[in-house]
Amino acid sequence: MNIGQAADHSGVSAKMIRHYESIGLIQPGQRSAAGYRQYSERDVHLLRFIGQARKLGFPLEQIRLLLSLWQDSQRSSADVKQLAAAHIAELDQRIRELSAMRDALSTLAAGCAGDARPDCPILQGLAQQGGHCAHPARA
Repeated sequence: MNIGQAADHSGVSAKMIRHYESIGLIQPGQRSAAGYRQYSERDVHLLRFIGQARKLGFPLEQIRLLLSLWQDSQRSSADVKQLAAAHIAELDQRIRELSAMRDALSTLAAGCAGDARPDCPILQGLAQQGGHCAHPARA
């Protein structure tokens, strides 16, 4: 199948398939006599695996490791679980950071009347958050 069909069957865009080839995450598709990339069902299965790992937020280097573990019939499931547990810890940290950002912004937004006055507690709060930012008109 061609790259468009592989993209349709795998859920990974043709652009991302080319990118994964360029960084060596997957092998380039075989070329037809006319020079078009050709992909097998195995390639599509591999692309689905990558797509699902991306949906779970794994970075490319961890996906590279997951692929090598997936293709290694002698792997230890403990290695896979350790990688997943580390990713869960990273996600938990990101969730805490995003929650803190949301809470800080919610506090700033709650203090804003949102009317026609030029006074803006959100901008004032952002300037104070930096600790030493001056108002550009007063600097």
